Amino acid sequence: MIAAQRRNGILELVRSNGAVSLRELAQVFGTSVVTIRRDLQALESESLLDRRHGGAVANGPHAQEPTYFQKSRTASAEKTAIAELASSLIEEGDALVIGAGTTTQALARRLARYRELTIVTNSLLVAEALARSRGVDVAMTGGTLRGSIFALVGGVTEQTLAGIRTRRAFLSGNGLTAERGLSTPNMLVASVDRAIAKAADEVVVLADHTKLGADTMIQTVATDRITHLVTDDGAPATIVDALRDAGVTVHVAATS
Repeated sequence: MIAAQRRNGILELVRSNGAVSLRELAQVFGTSVVTIRRDLQALESESLLDRRHGGAVANGPHAQEPTYFQKSRTASAEKTAIAELASSLIEEGDALVIGAGTTTQALARRLARYRELTIVTNSLLVAEALARSRGVDVAMTGGTLRGSIFALVGGVTEQTLAGIRTRRAFLSGNGLTAERGLSTPNMLVASVDRAIAKAADEVVVLADHTKLGADTMIQTVATDRITHLVTDDGAPATIVDALRDAGVTVHVAATS
C-alpha cells in the first residue's frame, strides 16, 4: 500500500472513530508504529487531524459522535484496565449513577460480583451487564432511545435524574481537557451527562488516553466538578499534570 492510500485510510478511521491509537493503526495497515507516526505528522501538517500522545483524534470541536460499535474497537485493552481500577473506588452498599459508553460498560461487567449495590443508569448495555447479578439493584431512567450508543436520552431521562442523589457518578465522554473538562459532540447526550453529574456528590470520569486533549463541541462537566479521573498509562503527562493542578485526583491504570 502506498503512503497516500494508507493516509487516506488513516484519516477515514480517525474521523469515523473520533480517536485511534498508534498501535491499532499499525495493526490495521500492517506497518510499523514509526511509519504510522510519520503519516500522522503529515496529516496533521495539513490540518486534517490532531496528533495526541499514542495516537490521533479528529480535529475541530465539531467532530461527529462515534457510534457504540466504532468506540468498541478503540483502546479496548486500555478500557479494560481503566474499568478494573475504577471498580476499586466502589464500596459495598454504594448507590451510583453510571452513564453510557464502552468504558462504563466495561466497569459494569466488573460490578456484577458485588453483593450490595444500587445503580441508576441510562445505558442499556450497563443494565444488561448487571442483569444477572443478584446483589445489584438496577434502575433505568426511562427516556428516548439513542440507538447509536444504546442509551436513553431526553426530558424523561433528565427528570428521573433530577429526583435522585447518589455518592458517585461514573461518566465517560468524547474529550477531556483541563481547560473545559468533559465534552461530547451531541447536545442530547451532553444534557443527560450534565444531569448525571448533578445527581452525585462526586464525579468520576473514565477516559482512555485517546480522549485526553480532545475537545469536542459541547461541555458536559466542568473540570472543577470532576473529582476523579481514571485513565491509562498512555495518557500524556502534560495533560495529566494539568488536570491534577486543576484539583482532579488522577488514577492511572497499567496496561502492560
